[in-house]
Amino acid sequence: MNVKFNIATKEDVPGIIELTNECFNEETSLDFAYKKFEETKDDLNNIYIVGKINDKIVAHAKATVIITMYEHMNTFAILNHVCVKNEYRRQNIATKMLDEITKICLTKDVKELKLWSNFFRTAAHACYKNYGFVMDDAGFFTKRIASDGNENK
Repeated sequence: MNVKFNIATKEDVPGIIELTNECFNEETSLDFAYKKFEETKDDLNNIYIVGKINDKIVAHAKATVIITMYEHMNTFAILNHVCVKNEYRRQNIATKMLDEITKICLTKDVKELKLWSNFFRTAAHACYKNYGFVMDDAGFFTKRIASDGNENK
């Protein structure tokens, strides 16, 4: 399978949103996605990767490089929204995409990749484990905050 990977452009946003809405049961609007893409497009530490077959987006991931002043943590990247279109799964596309992300992260002196994945994505978890990711002994804690004063407790 000949997949071409590149850093996403504004023209890729509709395909990314279509794919992530499908893979994650999300309802992200194109207006919201375009706005956020525009806000982050010049930030070299916010990286959207797309994989295309015949100019159609079939794979996507977001990498956020976090530079810290802490020796133990050093520079690391968090990956999220790692996905492959259903009919293209089990063809090593995710592995090839992770290879591309790793290459990019190495140019940014990233020492560790962290990956955030929903519990229900058990097939994806097998891919991540095969790639060498291990489940940490800690997880993400979330507290939703909002400017309107509503938050979860």
